[in-house]
Amino acid sequence: MSIRAKIVLIVLPLIIVPLVLTGVISSLSARNGITTLATGFLQFKAEQLVTYAQGQWDLLAANGLESTPEYLDASKAAIESFAKSLIRSPTEAIFALGPDGAIALRSGDLSVSAPEMEALRALVGSGAAGWQTLNVGGQSRIAHLAGFTPFRWTFFVTESAGSFYRSADAIVRQTAYMLAASILIALVLLLYFAQYLTRPLRQVADAMAEIISTNDLSRRVDVLYKDETGRLGHTFNLMSEELGKAYDQVKGYALHAAVAQSKEQKIRHIFQMYVPKNVIDEFFASPDKMLVGANRDLAVLFSDVRDFTGISEKMKPDEMVESLNQYFAPMVEIIMNMGGIVDKYMGDGILAFFGAPLSSDRDALTSVQAGLDMLDSLTSFNAWQTQRGRRPFRIGIGINFGSVTVGNIGSPRKMDYTVMGDNVNLASRLEGLTKKYHTPLIVSESVYPQIRGRLKCRRLDRVAVLGRSAGTVIYEVRRSITATQEEAWGLHERALDVYYQGRFAEAERAFRDVLSRDPEDHCARLFHERCQTFLRTPPPPDWDGIEEMRTK
Repeated sequence: MSIRAKIVLIVLPLIIVPLVLTGVISSLSARNGITTLATGFLQFKAEQLVTYAQGQWDLLAANGLESTPEYLDASKAAIESFAKSLIRSPTEAIFALGPDGAIALRSGDLSVSAPEMEALRALVGSGAAGWQTLNVGGQSRIAHLAGFTPFRWTFFVTESAGSFYRSADAIVRQTAYMLAASILIALVLLLYFAQYLTRPLRQVADAMAEIISTNDLSRRVDVLYKDETGRLGHTFNLMSEELGKAYDQVKGYALHAAVAQSKEQKIRHIFQMYVPKNVIDEFFASPDKMLVGANRDLAVLFSDVRDFTGISEKMKPDEMVESLNQYFAPMVEIIMNMGGIVDKYMGDGILAFFGAPLSSDRDALTSVQAGLDMLDSLTSFNAWQTQRGRRPFRIGIGINFGSVTVGNIGSPRKMDYTVMGDNVNLASRLEGLTKKYHTPLIVSESVYPQIRGRLKCRRLDRVAVLGRSAGTVIYEVRRSITATQEEAWGLHERALDVYYQGRFAEAERAFRDVLSRDPEDHCARLFHERCQTFLRTPPPPDWDGIEEMRTK
């Protein structure tokens, strides 16, 4: 949008708004005044008609003739004659409705349709009086209603809406014409002065466009006025001169930048298939730093398909590849959408981590939510698998949080952006424990504090996994549990406390109580069997409750 148009759009409303407000207020004032007069005139006629009718009735009553039909008809005829004498224009009409809902009086050839009569009767029945708008004879009319008690009549003194508002509408039209003319004149003047004021700016814009299209930095503009626009033109000429001197350097820098950018885009395009985008971004920000690993606290997720060997034995190689690709696609999508990085595929297993190269205080929680989403996604995959006559997948997921080495690790000829360390191995061992405890997702005690209160968690055991001498507490995690499981988990927690205190008889009863509420609780069954074993053969005096795992 040009500056001239902007000036017009800014100034024109400042002119239009006061004009429109003034015109509208004046029109409304005139309309209200005329309407008040016209309404008053209709009211005056209605009052005159009622007064005349009352006089006729008083004359009958004074002579004791109010019950004589001949004289009553004569009085009604006189009232109708008086009503006709009040008519001053062809568009006026006066009529009255009698107690039976029929027209008792009319001023002329006034036809009323059946629906209109029903509306008039409803209006009279509601006790309406004064100014009303109604439809009579197929046209909208303005009416003043007045009741006459002796005859139980309701007088309608009416005028067609078009005639009633004719003068007011004429004033509104005249005001609209004047407003339109004023706005048109204001617009013409604005366009003229805006063009005059913006002429120097247009010269500068045209000169810049010419320079861009021709690369001719010798172009100059005329300084027309000794004001801000004149100084703008002078400054533009100085700028063009300085740009001309630096033009050769700019071309050299531009060529160099274009070549470098092209190389970077090619590298990004190739390596984003293998390395996450944020890792590539960090590499370009500090290439030297990315060449070595760094110790960081992050969450490691390890998942594996249970009994994949048995599943794959009954599948052709191409079917196995198809199933794995169909399985990996949603799992990887979930991990990456949650901000994680898929480190590598290990056959049917996935190693992923959360917290590098960018970390947050929610990395552990995010990794567990990703694991739960992966379990949910498995349902749709297994439906796809079953449709093809193949065995469904069951997976186990282990998640640990701790210090690991992360970065580009390898040789100068082949590097991987990966994680290494004891905490990575622990995540793998936790995944293996999902088979023993019959639960699909197990997390370590370093993950638990970051998800407590956000997800449903249950302490499973104290274990020393293969390759580790120290024990760790492991937890089962679910998104939601039933009310029965909620009660059973609470009893299970208290039973564990008694178990680790070496009170095996009491613990055996407590775990039996858990099983009575949830017979499918495999973990409670394991501890119930351990308690029975320890009651028969007590553990050594230095027993610490840690269960040693001798397999992966």
